[in-house]
Amino acid sequence: MANTYNVTEFIFLGLSPNQEVQRVCFVIFLLLYVAIVLGNSLIVLTVMTSRSLGSPMYFFLSYLSLVEICYSSTIAPKLISDLLSERKTISWWGCMTQLFFMHFFGGIEMFVLTVMAYDRYVAICKPLNYTTIMNQQVCMVLVVMAWVGGFVHSFSQILLIFQLPFCGPNVIDHYFCDVLPVIQLACSDTFFIGLLIVANGGTLSVISFVVLLVSYVVILLHLRTQSSEGRRKALSTCGSHITVVVLFFAPCVFIYLRPSTTLPVDKMVAVFYTVITPLLNPVIYSLRNAEVKKAMKRLWTRTMKIDDK
Repeated sequence: MANTYNVTEFIFLGLSPNQEVQRVCFVIFLLLYVAIVLGNSLIVLTVMTSRSLGSPMYFFLSYLSLVEICYSSTIAPKLISDLLSERKTISWWGCMTQLFFMHFFGGIEMFVLTVMAYDRYVAICKPLNYTTIMNQQVCMVLVVMAWVGGFVHSFSQILLIFQLPFCGPNVIDHYFCDVLPVIQLACSDTFFIGLLIVANGGTLSVISFVVLLVSYVVILLHLRTQSSEGRRKALSTCGSHITVVVLFFAPCVFIYLRPSTTLPVDKMVAVFYTVITPLLNPVIYSLRNAEVKKAMKRLWTRTMKIDDK
């Protein structure tokens, strides 16, 4: 039962009612979005063209960067265009589409980060069996499972909202369609559906976060038996992963692991995990990883030689 009553569109209040602030935000978010696309595309291209980055870790990193581009693209372009519009509207179907793909790619990112933690666990704790366990077929299966997991998570979220009637008001105090702000506009009691949404989104975030933290604790404990050089390299790699995990999961847990209520700070927190985190990921992985930096330099050198010809 989709959109049973008379709401055909939703109106966003956006980040700020001040026109001057909106114009400044337009420039800032446009630059941030361009940086997200270029930075993550550079990582994908570097991994695809570099033979030295053929290990499963970089295979998963390229998929993470691809998902980051898709994830931010479900929200940032609409946000940027709305910053120049006096009336910020989205159709009912457009809202449902944005909501679905946001949770689809967000769910994929959660599972890919979990897979990356498993990859590091095998590489550090079972190095002799690493190439056997993390072969190409296994890596592809894990990526497919991440996409299937993201679809199941998002489909279950959207299915709950599809059953709600919307008869007005239609004003969303946010800058994109998300589960909690949308269900507050429903013309029926949403307490039980709110609990199901928390059980789906919030519990998934917490379980994934705990699994990731436990896996990295096990890795760090195992590092005590390794040489100082091996410990330094492993800590550098795991440090990047842990930083990205905390940056992504902490805001998600704050937003989705609570009853179906919204807070004034939610929009700022949402900016962090929809824009800032996708921007920081390529910076964190490239600056803290010597192999990625070398591969990027080689890619740049080859590009310059081609241009000279």
